[in-house]
Amino acid sequence: QVQLVESGGGLVQAGGSLRLSCAASGRMFSAYYMAWFRQAPGKEREFVAAINRYATSTSYADSVKGRFTISTDNAKNTVYLQMNSLKPEDTAVYYCLSVDTSTWGPGTQVTVSA
Repeated sequence: QVQLVESGGGLVQAGGSLRLSCAASGRMFSAYYMAWFRQAPGKEREFVAAINRYATSTSYADSVKGRFTISTDNAKNTVYLQMNSLKPEDTAVYYCLSVDTSTWGPGTQVTVSA
């Protein structure tokens, strides 16, 4: 079983940056693909970015390409989401997902003010 905890959310002005972290613990050998999703108020949860454990493959939603970067530090069992050039429409609760085990973290709030 894998447990996930996100951190790094907060309030930032448009154009600013934040780095989210997702710390994983438990049976890490079963967590090969990791992803970030987000859910804005009144909207469905949507895919943001994904990465495999050895960072040889990444994918991004079109809405964040060129602004967000997903990375992983296997020594720390942590996945990061570097978010630059933030926009008010990026405001959401951001969730980390272990794709292989279908395990979600509790989420971290990101608010971008205009």
